[in-house]
Amino acid sequence: MNKTVLCAAVLLVGFTAACTAENGAAGGGGGGAAPAKPEVFGVAGYRGLTPGMSKDAALATGKLATAPTSNLDGCADFSYVGGPAPDAARMAAEDDAQRKARELNAKADELDKDTTRRKSAQEHADAAQVYADAAGASATLAEKREARDKAFAAAGGASFGKDGLRELGAPAEAKTAEGIGAGSTVEELKKAYESRGLKLSEHTGRYQVEIADKAGWRFEFTATPDNKVGAVSIISSAKCT
Repeated sequence: MNKTVLCAAVLLVGFTAACTAENGAAGGGGGGAAPAKPEVFGVAGYRGLTPGMSKDAALATGKLATAPTSNLDGCADFSYVGGPAPDAARMAAEDDAQRKARELNAKADELDKDTTRRKSAQEHADAAQVYADAAGASATLAEKREARDKAFAAAGGASFGKDGLRELGAPAEAKTAEGIGAGSTVEELKKAYESRGLKLSEHTGRYQVEIADKAGWRFEFTATPDNKVGAVSIISSAKCT
């Protein structure tokens, strides 16, 4: 082949390849991979974490931090990697509140078993003080639980009990299959789930809907004062301990 012809052919092939690559990168039908769809947050789990999964198996996925952020009530809460780090002071305060509540409520229970032993005014006064202390300790513990729940809801993560993963909290960017996530309006939430039995829990103040194909599990949606969804989670009815 003539040298001039050969060089022209090489240049033509090079120009064609370059144009093809440029068109592909620009999404012009060059055969490039389509953008991955956002992962759905739901009963199938999230980031490889699934309902009932053991704590060890969940930690082995590498999607969670290695140390818990709370152990209150026997629930071991873990942040997603890159989420909030454990707060040693907060965890110590939780443990202290839980210990005091248990001890004082045990004393109150003992007093309830036999009221005939209290005869003097002083004995009645001492008993009344135990009851008051127990009530105060229970109130403090309730405050710690509320703070723990708010922190978990804000960042998302995984909570484990004796039977494995019992609650999975969505991070801010995650959405359910129906497109509901942090920032959705309560109106959008109702439109998506009212036909499935969405209700507002008087106990928790959160919107709940049972998951039909996963017995014992439900969605929970926390609403903000401006009628938006602040947090989303799936949670089991099973207790931590």
